[in-house]
Amino acid sequence: MKRIALLTSGGDCQSLNATMRGVAKTLYQSMDNVEIYGILDGYKGLIYGNYKKMKPSDFSGILTQGGTIIGTSRQPFKLMKVIDDSGLDKVKAMKANYKKMKLDCLVIMGGNGTHKTANLLREEGLNVVTCPKTIDNDIWGTDMTFGFQSAVDIATNAIDCIHTTAASHGRVFIVEVMGHKAGWMTLHAGIAAGADIILLPEIPYDIDKVVSAIQSRIEQGKRFSILAVAEGAISKEDAALPKKQYKKKLKEMPYPSISYKVGKEIEEKTGQEIRITVPGHTQRGGEPCPYDRVISTRLGVAAANLVLKEQYGFMAALQNNEIIPVPLEEVAGKLKTVNPEASIIKEAKALGICFGD
Repeated sequence: MKRIALLTSGGDCQSLNATMRGVAKTLYQSMDNVEIYGILDGYKGLIYGNYKKMKPSDFSGILTQGGTIIGTSRQPFKLMKVIDDSGLDKVKAMKANYKKMKLDCLVIMGGNGTHKTANLLREEGLNVVTCPKTIDNDIWGTDMTFGFQSAVDIATNAIDCIHTTAASHGRVFIVEVMGHKAGWMTLHAGIAAGADIILLPEIPYDIDKVVSAIQSRIEQGKRFSILAVAEGAISKEDAALPKKQYKKKLKEMPYPSISYKVGKEIEEKTGQEIRITVPGHTQRGGEPCPYDRVISTRLGVAAANLVLKEQYGFMAALQNNEIIPVPLEEVAGKLKTVNPEASIIKEAKALGICFGD
């Protein structure tokens, strides 16, 4: 009898359910004696022993369903080894509940923080297999994460919808796209929707160059401009600050987010009306797009096969359109960001897109 548990951690996104379905259906098809458990609400469920036994029927009809049927939560990695006020040792509790459930393996779906904790559990002797989930597409070792393309589709649609009202009123519109440390979503959505200016965390911007790009469009007779701005976009001045000083400045910033700061500066320098749209958590919601349904299913099947082979301590990853196992110790703690010198950036610039640099 194999006893396998599924755990989804961090921010929710499209295709978590599709991935779990891929894992479960493969295990049920391949084994006569297998029990699958759902750890409820991410690592919190593993810490406090909240779980439920799943049935094959639980995995029917969820391929197109967003969110996660077993819940999720954010449990910062930096606090995992910190004993809380009640004296709880989280790592010890997770190990104890793993053993109490008599698990053969824990299949974890999540982003960067999730993978750091997964690797910690591996180092503590637990059998772990993971799948790369995040709308940010910033997990090292995989070309694509599930959830990314669905979120890009939503962000792209938001910018598409802005085009008509921007053109009608002759305004500058800013659409703020999710992504604190990596600009993959903003880059892809910005190119796909025809944004005129794209601001990314990886390419610090000069506000005067942004303004110059807008004024150049006005001189060409173009009445509007659209900016796709990552929520982690940063000016050249701020990028030069020490990390602690920059964090302090962010806390004291008199704007809801960077887009409002950029908008205010453009308005002051050009006199144009600025409108800001923040799609926010809509980018995480709704049904997964067909592309995500396919790669999440493939990743789920691959994770199940790693379990069947007892090949633990790996993440199922997509590289060159093939699913391969990547050691967790190579993934944990690494961030995949946009290379400012990448060909996709050069191609976007060849179109006339301004990155503020």
